[in-house]
Amino acid sequence: MYFILSKLLLVIIQPFTWVGVLLLLAVFTKQPKKKQRLLVTACIVLYLFSNSLLINLYARMWDYPPNTSVKRGFSAVILLGGFISEDEDGGGHFNMAADRYIQATKLLNNHTASHLLFTGGNGSLNPSEFREGKFVRNELRRAGFADSLLLIDSLARNTFENAENSKVLLQKANLKPPYLLVTSAFHMRRAVLIYKKQGINVVPYPSHYIAGKHIYISDLLPGTDAFSTWNTYLKELVGYIVTCLK
Repeated sequence: MYFILSKLLLVIIQPFTWVGVLLLLAVFTKQPKKKQRLLVTACIVLYLFSNSLLINLYARMWDYPPNTSVKRGFSAVILLGGFISEDEDGGGHFNMAADRYIQATKLLNNHTASHLLFTGGNGSLNPSEFREGKFVRNELRRAGFADSLLLIDSLARNTFENAENSKVLLQKANLKPPYLLVTSAFHMRRAVLIYKKQGINVVPYPSHYIAGKHIYISDLLPGTDAFSTWNTYLKELVGYIVTCLK
């Protein structure tokens, strides 16, 4: 039930949904002053969430900074899924979050970590047979990594299940903490909290920065990309709050 509710919540927290609701209320209200206020509010919300300046400033505060001082000696790097998308033929391909995979495999390749644990299945409400874990295992094999270095979970549907399944695999393999945790910078804050609540000692190694690096005057101009980025960060904020309350 929680999994289904979390998916429905994603629609409710999107700024574009708020704009749509305000416009609908304006269309159906019969009071001219109220209609005007609703239209003005919709325009303000539309502008605030369609310029890149605000989301870039917010991202600078929210994102974990790059880990530039990591040393060798970790028993495992934990790589969270979300960087593989299913194609029309039921196969998979790397998406824009592929930097997660790149950074994690670098840590394994340069012996910063001796093992790589990947966790990710299919997070769709109506999942097909496609599983990220199977795709990643094949990619890691093609890259020349031995199966003895890999721990693969293909069942997790969200970050809570990522942590639960990671704990089982790490204990079974008798790999000692702390572990490096690799995920997108915007997702790291919530992921670290969830893993620590599971009693898993992790060191953040963020990747895939999508906002916040540079600020320009042109960011004040409206654009559709800002809406998409806000959707991502609002999801993380709400998820972080829910995790704190659990």
